[in-house]
Amino acid sequence: MKKKKKTKKSRKGDFSNSKLFGLILLVFRKNPNKKLNYKQVSKILKVTEMGVKIQIIDVIKEMVISGKLTEEQRGSYRLLEKKSTFITNIKNTNNRGSYANIDKENEVFISKEHSQFALAGDEVEILLFQKRKKKKEGKVVNVIRRRRDEFVGIIDNSSSNFFLITDDRKIPFDVFIPPKTIKREYLNKKVVVKVEGWGSKYKNPIGKIIRVIGEINDHNTEINSILYDYGFSPEFPNKVEREANKISKEISKEEINKRLDLRKTTTFTIDPKDAKDFDDALSVKKLKNGNWEVGIHIADVSHYVEKGSVIDKEAIERATSVYLVDRVVPMLPEVLSNNICSLKPNVDRLAYSILFEMNEKANLVDYQIKKSVIHSDVRFTYQTAQDVIDNKEGKLVTELLLLDKLSKILRKKRQQNGSINFESTEVKFLLDNNNNPIDVYFKESLSTNHLIEEFMLLANKTVAKHIGFPKKDAKTFIYRIHDIPDTDRISTLNNLVKKLGHSINNESSNKLSQSLNKLLKNVKGKNEQQMVETLTIRSMAKAVYTTNNIGHYGLAFDYYSHFTSPIRRYPDLIVHRLLWQYMDGEKTVDKEVIEKICKHCSEMEKVSSRAERDSIKYMQIKFLKNKIGYTYDGVISGVTEWGLYIEIIENKCEGLVKISSIKDDHYVFDEKKYTLTGYLSKISYQLGQKVKIQIQSADLERKQMDFILV
Repeated sequence: MKKKKKTKKSRKGDFSNSKLFGLILLVFRKNPNKKLNYKQVSKILKVTEMGVKIQIIDVIKEMVISGKLTEEQRGSYRLLEKKSTFITNIKNTNNRGSYANIDKENEVFISKEHSQFALAGDEVEILLFQKRKKKKEGKVVNVIRRRRDEFVGIIDNSSSNFFLITDDRKIPFDVFIPPKTIKREYLNKKVVVKVEGWGSKYKNPIGKIIRVIGEINDHNTEINSILYDYGFSPEFPNKVEREANKISKEISKEEINKRLDLRKTTTFTIDPKDAKDFDDALSVKKLKNGNWEVGIHIADVSHYVEKGSVIDKEAIERATSVYLVDRVVPMLPEVLSNNICSLKPNVDRLAYSILFEMNEKANLVDYQIKKSVIHSDVRFTYQTAQDVIDNKEGKLVTELLLLDKLSKILRKKRQQNGSINFESTEVKFLLDNNNNPIDVYFKESLSTNHLIEEFMLLANKTVAKHIGFPKKDAKTFIYRIHDIPDTDRISTLNNLVKKLGHSINNESSNKLSQSLNKLLKNVKGKNEQQMVETLTIRSMAKAVYTTNNIGHYGLAFDYYSHFTSPIRRYPDLIVHRLLWQYMDGEKTVDKEVIEKICKHCSEMEKVSSRAERDSIKYMQIKFLKNKIGYTYDGVISGVTEWGLYIEIIENKCEGLVKISSIKDDHYVFDEKKYTLTGYLSKISYQLGQKVKIQIQSADLERKQMDFILV
């Protein structure tokens, strides 16, 4: 008898009132139009113990009082919740479920069982449940558009079934692979699986293997896995390559006659040492009136990539070239990106040219936009051009010194107008013949980098204003916009920097930009530099493409577009087409069509950035995997409820100190102050703080490094 009593008590103990509330609510939600009594609810929940049944009666009465249920007849209840559906995108996922935005201030949680396998970026229809404990919950009733249906990983065959274990640890499910589709050569390899069944009746999505990438832990396999995981193929489809190879490398006399012939004007490129796709070239010419003609010549990709062609369709799908640690995956086939379109030296090339008339003080007197044919005379790297400027001798010394002078004036004017002066450190790896990282170095920004930047900004701004001014009469165009910073984040930043003796003036957008520049300048070389720079960047909006021109806050430009990189950015190619159409007198194009392209390109830009970061992370782990136990000085680069992200000062490699590894106290996360603080000791770890760490583990497969504080 004791044994039975103990079992009954244990069974009842499994059901707290809170848990029963959720289970009963789920029963009624699955039967929204049915009237149910406590016996029917008990049967559905497979409850047989009388004690739990009595509990169910009590909880149902509580649900009537809280407005979840209504008593239709004595002892018979029905769901009272209002059905409210809305369409949104999934923001992020974890092992418990998903989150989606209801509006700018509110989000909804969707439990895993109600998610229909929806992932971040998916467009979904959500049924919103009434509030409970101030948290909004819902269920996905329809997945309108899935952002992805292909996943990278390895096949788990530890049981009688086969599942894809995805590389992306944010994917909260494994993909079931029917055993009859499995071949021996699929096992112990990295593969790509396409999901063919998302049915909610399944415990897992069902997929099939469509590609074997290669051997696990092989360098090329791992880099290609990153590409495939983000939807980029390292190779072009055969039909695209065939079409590209058909394009003539010769420029006809007929085409030259249609254009402004600038082949006798001294022209040159300045690019990174390892660059192969030269989008832009410069020229300088003294005018009779004493002013200078500065030419900015951009590869005329639109001449070769016809709208709607197979090359164009592939380009819009990719939307951007992807720059990984050891390779570039171009937007266009290499015969175009590295050859026909590239403004290489000593060959004639078709270009889109903006010819600026400027005086010695970098004041713009006039400009003209023309389709042209050019001939680049010299190919400089940033360093070789810098050497000419520094030594005041060498090839095209007059031209380079003039452009250096003008660009510095342009840069100063831009910053005086409120352009925010962010300077990021670019990490580079020195690789051996097997692509193993043997050293890390930081790329130095030269004045020639700023020179090119200023003239590209000038070209982009000019093109945007050429079409977009005045705004009320402007034709449909692609703008690169940057909204004003988030007010709450600026307030948080201001509260933090006040304690350090700084302040931010947020009275107007112009005063804000000026005070941010002053702040960034004042923290240079100080202990708080890392924290202030990180939080300032986080307070900024993300620059995006759109047809709605609100200006570019970060650059302090009322008009800005992307025109100067059509080989590697699809929006620039569209800008070239639109510019030519409008200059040719054609009517404005459909705004909705262009806006759709803008959204796609903005999204793909974010995706390519994540792929780039993953390749850097992979190389960092590869670099440190033989340094387990080594200690380094680091700086806290991120603070979360699960731990501290630490960036090693010496090499910029980042790892995680799990909160569970900090044993001396119980630490509490303060989201607004970006701190973890000891409950008893009051010891605090804050963003930007310097610490010493030891490398505990470096997992290449999971792309994760764990540190411990020392």
